[in-house]
Amino acid sequence: MKILVTGTAGFIGSHLAHRLLERGDEVIGVDNVNDYYDVNLKEARLSRLTSIQGFTEVREDVANRQAMEAMFAEHKPERVVHLAAQAGVRYSLENPHAYIDANLVGFTNILEGCRHNSVKHLVYASSSSVYGANEAMPFSIHDNVDHPLSLYAASKKANELMAHTYSHLYNMPTTGLRFFTVYGPWGRPDMALFIFTKKILAGEPIDVFNHGHHKRDFTYIDDIVEGVIRTLDNVATPNPDWSGEKPDPGTSMAPYRLYNIGSNNPVELSRFIEIIEERVGKKAEKNLLPLQPGDVPATYANVDDLIDDVGYKPSTTVEEGIANFVDWYRDFYQV
Repeated sequence: MKILVTGTAGFIGSHLAHRLLERGDEVIGVDNVNDYYDVNLKEARLSRLTSIQGFTEVREDVANRQAMEAMFAEHKPERVVHLAAQAGVRYSLENPHAYIDANLVGFTNILEGCRHNSVKHLVYASSSSVYGANEAMPFSIHDNVDHPLSLYAASKKANELMAHTYSHLYNMPTTGLRFFTVYGPWGRPDMALFIFTKKILAGEPIDVFNHGHHKRDFTYIDDIVEGVIRTLDNVATPNPDWSGEKPDPGTSMAPYRLYNIGSNNPVELSRFIEIIEERVGKKAEKNLLPLQPGDVPATYANVDDLIDDVGYKPSTTVEEGIANFVDWYRDFYQV
């Protein structure tokens, strides 16, 4: 198939594009390669893709309406995986406008491109952060998620609502994936695993928020990519049992679906750090700090719907995943 993947210089996008190319798909990769974090890392991810036959790079911003219209018109993708976004909870406190531009304006441009070019299925990145103030665990796509705790979370919830509108009005199949703390080789420098590994190796202290009692559904990148591809191949359909009297948030009378995509196995941050210490061979010096504004104390995904519908089965233990990341980090940065 010809598949448009946005965010191909990003962590998940680069891994996904690689897998799609390996199985013989043609990939149009869109990314503006901004400087939210190390551009050299983004360029290195892209260089792994540009050497593979079937990959076309489009270096544009999804928030650029004219550029997106031209790109859809030229390449006519059959399916779209939209991963490009302004990420990060804490950064949304400092730079809210970046989230409006990338996550709302950019998503509108992608929806319009899909609508006007008869795209058969749009899969897009949502986030576990949409659960916000919810406390009932594990988080379920059938729960109400109307109390986000950060602008980033609110923008992702807005994406789900926007997608539903297009599914309803234009019979356009859309599937939103709520990612739960993705980690692994080629990961983001603003994520805990990257920061902790870098600082422990350098002998610098690490900031441990919520005194290490955070629980996260850490999900290894290979398991995430497998789930995304299975979802992409399983085009969203209406739920024949959906009722407006008891509306189910995770499905619809329109071809619209939401799924959690996580490991279904939350790990406490303090244990996560211990595993890094074991693999690195050094103990961390810790600054124990309180919970930060916008942070959620725990995430734990109910992934039953994804298992039932596409056969999703995460298989990588956190010990394996961290070992793979630390080995990659040492090799890439020659540490």
